[in-house]
Amino acid sequence: MTSSPDRRSVLAGLIAAGLAPWTSAAAEAAPITRPIPATGERIPAIGMGTWITFNVGDDRELRDSRLEVLRSFFELGGRVVDSSPMYGTAEAVLGHCLARLPADVPLFSATKVWTWRQSNGPEQMAESRRLWGVKRFDAMQIHNLLNWEGHLETLAADKAAGRVGLIGITTSHGGRHEEMERIMRSQPVDLVQFTYNIVDREAEPRLLPLAAERGLGVIVNRPFRQKQLFEMFARHPLPGWAGEIGCANWAQFFLKFVISHPAVTCAIPATSRVDHMRENMGALQGPLPDAAMRRRMIHYVESL
Repeated sequence: MTSSPDRRSVLAGLIAAGLAPWTSAAAEAAPITRPIPATGERIPAIGMGTWITFNVGDDRELRDSRLEVLRSFFELGGRVVDSSPMYGTAEAVLGHCLARLPADVPLFSATKVWTWRQSNGPEQMAESRRLWGVKRFDAMQIHNLLNWEGHLETLAADKAAGRVGLIGITTSHGGRHEEMERIMRSQPVDLVQFTYNIVDREAEPRLLPLAAERGLGVIVNRPFRQKQLFEMFARHPLPGWAGEIGCANWAQFFLKFVISHPAVTCAIPATSRVDHMRENMGALQGPLPDAAMRRRMIHYVESL
C-alpha cells in the first residue's frame, strides 16, 4: 500500500492542488490543507477516525459498507486515517478495505502503540503494519500517554530506522493536559493529539498555543464529541450567517470551528455512513471563520 517517496510526493501535490487522478470530485476545488510543521508536508485539514465505526469484526456486509466510506473519503480529497490497536478490529477492517482500493490512494497512515510494557511495543506495531498492509506508518502515536517514557524511546529508534515518519502522543476527553504539556515542552515529539471542539475548549489556553510555539502538528479527536454535539444542537436550525463560511449543515459548522484554529493541523471525525462522510469532507471547501466569526459561533451554540 505504501508508494515510493517520489510518487507519494507527487500524489500529495496533486491532492493539494485538487487534481487527484482517480476522482473528479476532488478536482472541483482545492481542499483546505495545513502543513505538518516537522516536515512541511501539507495534508487535508479533515481526516478520518476509526474508533467504534470500523470495529465491525468479520461481518462481510459491514466491512463492505466501511469500504465505501473509505473510498468516499479518498475520492473527496482525504488522506489522514487514524486508528489504534485499542479499537477492536478497526485495524484489521482498515487493512481489508485498503487492499480493495487502488494502490495509489494517497494514504497518510496514523496509528498508535497501546501496551503497558515497552518490550511489547515493537511486536504490537509490527502487527499493526501487517493488519494495515503497510511497510511503515506515516505517524505513530503513544495512545493516551500509556508508558510514554518507554514507548517514546522505541519510537525514536523506529523513526531513525525509517519504520515510522512522525512520532507523537495522544490524550482525549480533555484529560491529562498538564502531563501532555510537560511532554510537549521537554520531549522530541512531532505530533500531539487531543480533544477539541466548540464545546470542549480546554486545549485553547495552553496546549494549542504551545503546539504552535513548539512547531508541533495537532490532530484533533472527538470534534463532534462523538455524537453528542448533534444530539445537543441538531434540532435547532443553523444560523443564517453560517452560509458566510460555507456551512450547509451542522457537521461542517462544528468542523470548520475546529480547523479554523491556526494551531490545528487536522481533525479526525469518524463515521460509518457515506452521506455523513460527504458532509464532513464538505468542510474542506469554502472560507474558514476568522476570530470574530469563531466567537459568534460559540455565542450561538451557548445560546441554544
